[in-house]
Amino acid sequence: MALTKKEKRIRVKRRVRKNIFGTAEKPRLSVYRSNKEIYAQLIDDNSGKTLAFASSREKEVAGEKGTKTEISILVGKKLAEKAKTAGIETVVFDRNGFVYHGRIKALAEGAREGGLKF
Repeated sequence: MALTKKEKRIRVKRRVRKNIFGTAEKPRLSVYRSNKEIYAQLIDDNSGKTLAFASSREKEVAGEKGTKTEISILVGKKLAEKAKTAGIETVVFDRNGFVYHGRIKALAEGAREGGLKF
């Protein structure tokens, strides 16, 4: 029986997450993309806590005009800014089963422009 698009993404996500692990010094940058919004958070897997987060629903970003890809770049920059205040410079990128292009790639590039190292 054929898998749905969501089931395929979840399979890829599980396969990737076996090898990716975030610590307090080098947290995992997890990205989630819906049809309208994009969310990103820095996670310490040792303690199971979110260290910083950013999304396209925040006031500073939601007020901006532009395409969803341009908004994703802003979210990446916003997350990098919050990470800098938390003292985080390097991260492990977790694309969460999504293909690395379009909005996911734009968010990663925005985070790099903001100063995060992958």
